[in-house]
Amino acid sequence: MSAFGLVGTITSDYITDDAGPRCRGLGGILYQAAVLCGLSENVHLIANCGADLRPEVEALTEGWTTLDRDGLRFVPGPGNRVFLHYSERLKEREEVLESAVPALAPDRILGALPALGMLLMVFNSGFELSLPDWRAVLDRTSCPVWLDVHSLVLAGLLHAHRDYVAVPRWRDYVRGIAYLQANRQEVASLLGHPERWPDSGEIEAFVREALRQGLRAVFVTMGKEGVLVATPRESRVVRAPAAAKVVDTTGCGDVFCAKTMQLLALDVPVLEAAEEGVELASRAACLAGIRETFELARREDEGI
Repeated sequence: MSAFGLVGTITSDYITDDAGPRCRGLGGILYQAAVLCGLSENVHLIANCGADLRPEVEALTEGWTTLDRDGLRFVPGPGNRVFLHYSERLKEREEVLESAVPALAPDRILGALPALGMLLMVFNSGFELSLPDWRAVLDRTSCPVWLDVHSLVLAGLLHAHRDYVAVPRWRDYVRGIAYLQANRQEVASLLGHPERWPDSGEIEAFVREALRQGLRAVFVTMGKEGVLVATPRESRVVRAPAAAKVVDTTGCGDVFCAKTMQLLALDVPVLEAAEEGVELASRAACLAGIRETFELARREDEGI
């Protein structure tokens, strides 16, 4: 069975809100890995991680029997320490990156390609790959690629609040991929006006332009409002069922991504795959952390 290649960064997340500290735990590309491993899919993880986090990462993933760790490298230092703050006054969370791991070598990704049925690239920090290195990967990749731009739209800063910035060369990042994921704030940065969210007309225009780059589908995540799913033939918002009690929305977009990817790899139609991805993400909002996310996916796989 071919594997899902996951490229990104393992983070150590410190999460606060207006009431104070909320939680601390591992994050980043491990959210998608947790879902796919919980669903019994083979996962080839390609990431750098701070050596200080090695005991915690190994303990957390010990039972993930379908996880291939050959592409995981532990590098000196604390790794990516991320401080995330959620507030009612903010459209999006605030982020401070206190430390970061070195960029990935594209050869590590290229060497894994023969075993992959689908590749996911997440810019968890924005420092994972330079644009030339990313293009070098895309130009030699034959399997479908899903790109989550995520922190690519944040200023390349350490030890300070990272403002959203414009990404004028966004077409160079998406040319050659099959699926693009972004939230409204990220779309604003790709459109060149990060200071304000795009209206519905601007989002539709962006989606049309993205599809003109040859994409199979674009997914614009919109929190409680669901996900705008657009293909060359159709476009509609897939709405999430009401969550019983929201505990933590961190990682919900990652859960959506992983479940939708799994179904797309099985040739499930895009809208149907997205509906199931949104449904699982809504259940993920009722829990917190990687371990709980893995268990959620495992129960999904077992039909519990």
